[in-house]
Amino acid sequence: MSLSDPIGDMLTRIRNAGRAKHESCVIPGSKIKRSILELLKEEGFINGYEPVTNGSFEDFKVALKYDVTKRPVIRELVRVSKPGRRVYMKSEEIRPYKNNMGTMILSTSKGIMTGKKARKLRVGGEVICKLS
Repeated sequence: MSLSDPIGDMLTRIRNAGRAKHESCVIPGSKIKRSILELLKEEGFINGYEPVTNGSFEDFKVALKYDVTKRPVIRELVRVSKPGRRVYMKSEEIRPYKNNMGTMILSTSKGIMTGKKARKLRVGGEVICKLS
């Protein structure tokens, strides 16, 4: 099966697994997905991820994170830039998301990074998603 938006599929799998209170979910692997998962881990939205070989393909097993009351740490996960409508931001346009309680993930010329880091480095790019 061909996917038109593999990143959107990854975000949906994480969102659905969190709502269903699963401990982990499996995502088909790619370099950009690895970068996004690494950012989610650094920002504290997931416990971690590990590569799992599936024949000749590499998948990622993502360990989801929950708070003390067993609610998912990722409350909101929204795909912003889609294949049919790309959304770009200049560094001056990047603002704190949800009063600094959320994170914006961008794809820039210097790699995948958070909105805070992109603004600090004064680099703009494509807005992949917003989460809180």
